[in-house]
Amino acid sequence: MRVTVEIEDHMMEQVIEETCEKKKSPALAMALGEFLQNRKKQKFLRRILSGATDYAASNDEVEEKAALER
Repeated sequence: MRVTVEIEDHMMEQVIEETCEKKKSPALAMALGEFLQNRKKQKFLRRILSGATDYAASNDEVEEKAALER
């Protein structure tokens, strides 16, 4: 999907640097994908920590799983 957005130069430079992509579109796609993946992880962890799920995992197990997904 094509989208036109205004992004501050310093933010775009930082995204390109952090993603190691040479072009803007792949850099933004990667950054957006990582952002969404991190949000899903945060929501899942909040549900676990609040007891809203029957997922039984220790803190060590949750941290180990998060480290493997990086």
